[in-house]
Amino acid sequence: MKLNYKTYGTGDPVIILHGLFGMGDNWRSIARMMEGQHQCIVADLRNHGRSPHDPVMNLAVMTDDILELLEDLQLNRASFIGHSMGGKVAMQFALLYPDLVHKLVVVDIAPKHYPPHHTRVIEAILAADPSNLRERSKVEERLAAHLGPDQSTIQFLMKNLSRTPEGHLEWKSNMPVIIDAYQNLMEEVTPLAPFTGPVLFVRGEKSKYILDEDLPLIHDLFPMAELITIPGAGHWVHADAPQAFTEAITNFL
Repeated sequence: MKLNYKTYGTGDPVIILHGLFGMGDNWRSIARMMEGQHQCIVADLRNHGRSPHDPVMNLAVMTDDILELLEDLQLNRASFIGHSMGGKVAMQFALLYPDLVHKLVVVDIAPKHYPPHHTRVIEAILAADPSNLRERSKVEERLAAHLGPDQSTIQFLMKNLSRTPEGHLEWKSNMPVIIDAYQNLMEEVTPLAPFTGPVLFVRGEKSKYILDEDLPLIHDLFPMAELITIPGAGHWVHADAPQAFTEAITNFL
């Protein structure tokens, strides 16, 4: 699949992969902060953002998409930054194609299976149904009816909205397929062999996605892995503490 992507800056290539229900534009400010040192390729994963829609969605095919992206960019090797679901894809890619990965940054996700934990968000997306609406405020009201005062999640989802030529609103992302594939995206990564290159795991101090008890599995699959914790940040580490986050990853890269 030909993924939609944007490129910022010049230098050593870094491919940035967003999380569930996100898009590459969520990482534009971080790419702009890095563009003086790196060529940042910010991609929309399949069924997200402006990338093509397809009924098949799992870590295996998403990894294939990244391999095709590297071939299209004529890159023999790149570093990767992956957040949440994008971190799972980046880890899977590094385990399958270690020679193509220079350094790996995994943001607030472990290589383990996660039980379902987006129920409220999925219910909000289904209830919002923007297809018969013309006002963004109406979609926001529907989301708020399920998500309450959680404005960070509401505004994150609102970035998925676009307008049809007829003036109606729609989701940019293929929400039905993403929701149907949800269980696939929560699965553990499947290694052929450990990835022995440099890896940095970054977690938010307020997040529970990477626990201390996950460290043995992390080091089994990524024996060179380091872990840092960003103070005051939650799961969206790059949005909660952009300066501290960017300094940490640029020092590592």
